[in-house]
Amino acid sequence: MRHLNRFYFVPVFLFCVWARSLHQENQNAPRPLFDEHNKEHWKMQAQWILKNKVSSTLNKRTAKNVILFLGDGMSITTLAATRVYLGQKYGHMGEELKLSFEAFPYTGLAKTYCVDNNVADSACSGTAYLTGVKANSGTVGLSAAVKRGDCDGQRGGIHAVTGLIDWAQKAGKATGVVTTTRVTHATPAASYAHAADRRWEADTDLPPDSHCEDIALQLIRGSVGSQIDVVMGGGRKNFLSRTLKDAQGNQGYRTDSLDLIKEWQFNKKSRGGAPKYLYNRTQLLSLDFKAYDSLLGLFASDHLPYHLEAAEDVPVLSEMTQRAIQMLSANKNGFFLFVEGGRIDTAHHETKARKALDETAELAKAVEAAIKMVNPEETLVIVTSDHSHTMTYSGYSKRGTDILGFTNRLNASDNLPYTTLSYANGPGYKPHEKFQRHNLMMDDMNNPDFTYPSLVPISRETHGGEDVAVFAKGPWSHLFTGNYEQNFIPHAIAFAACIGPGYTSCKL
Repeated sequence: MRHLNRFYFVPVFLFCVWARSLHQENQNAPRPLFDEHNKEHWKMQAQWILKNKVSSTLNKRTAKNVILFLGDGMSITTLAATRVYLGQKYGHMGEELKLSFEAFPYTGLAKTYCVDNNVADSACSGTAYLTGVKANSGTVGLSAAVKRGDCDGQRGGIHAVTGLIDWAQKAGKATGVVTTTRVTHATPAASYAHAADRRWEADTDLPPDSHCEDIALQLIRGSVGSQIDVVMGGGRKNFLSRTLKDAQGNQGYRTDSLDLIKEWQFNKKSRGGAPKYLYNRTQLLSLDFKAYDSLLGLFASDHLPYHLEAAEDVPVLSEMTQRAIQMLSANKNGFFLFVEGGRIDTAHHETKARKALDETAELAKAVEAAIKMVNPEETLVIVTSDHSHTMTYSGYSKRGTDILGFTNRLNASDNLPYTTLSYANGPGYKPHEKFQRHNLMMDDMNNPDFTYPSLVPISRETHGGEDVAVFAKGPWSHLFTGNYEQNFIPHAIAFAACIGPGYTSCKL
């Protein structure tokens, strides 16, 4: 594992210090207050939380900066399991800890369904929380008047919807998009593109004789995409013709003759800008940000590799986030930055729970790194997810049991062990022998590619339909409490930042 830093447990550490100081004042205490077997531990913990909530004041300043973090597929179950995963890594039991953003003062629940589907995909959900309009499954940046695959519905702009990136640009703010997936993947695409099918990432993906623009082309030539100041992630192949190869020798994917990377550089320079294109971590970490005003970083031909598998020259999410903030902060009007931990989702689809939890930990690291770089009084930070997954967390295990291992209570009624984490469906389904369950004792569960058990055999695990958590900190963060439709999120962000055509705090 690379670049592992201890970013995660600040809230618990502060409580430890506070409890220890109280214990020192009370020398007659029978045992340390930070002891779960001592009833005073739980009373003090609850009182500490209560006093913090009572003493907090509402921040109603205009949000100069906004950072929206999105853990793709980061269900509440994923959050709970990741706490234990990280805690056990550092010698704790884990359940008692918090991820960095779980310490934010305000939390809500967002309803994720699409207009046409009860379980969302990343395209319709991305359109909801980035533009404020709910859409049909598989469509990006279009209203629900357009069905998936309807190229005619995409053209002309009648049904196109724009959102936070566009609103921030019109307000004179700098904008950025950072992801661990392809920058043309459904989630980041929803911030700048309009596509009747999320799969239309390059011209190669379009239907025959189609006159629709692909997503990569919209990032380079679109009215919103071309104005984004910082773009970082993967997906180089979608910007290069098949006749071209990138710096690593990977062939392009486009069937046209375009080199959209060079076109991006030319376009930025022609407008008087100072752009910089990057393709590895060394270039990113050594970059003089004061010398450039826009950045395109494509660090892989496809998605960025999983953190557990990545080579040293692939940047991690926290590094990309930090560099994006450095560059965007130069704008005196502030900035809007969208950051996606996208490979949580792909790991869940493969029922590779170890990778999913590790990618969630990387998102928590990126959030903590960002918080340290901005003024919390003028920066609104939101952390949420687009949808859930079917992973469950069960079994009545004793505290300290390996979250990625077997439950340690009782075997199932077939006398075989079962894992704490499992999936309702997916590729982790193991064929039965004589109507008996597969014996997981025969498998190497320490392998990051171990596929956790699934009930229903399917080549790719599905999303889940339950609500997702929304964590908020900064100006007007109290707006994000309660239960609401997912498309409410960008409206509340725009209100706090005084951007967009709707009701804002500047109009009070």
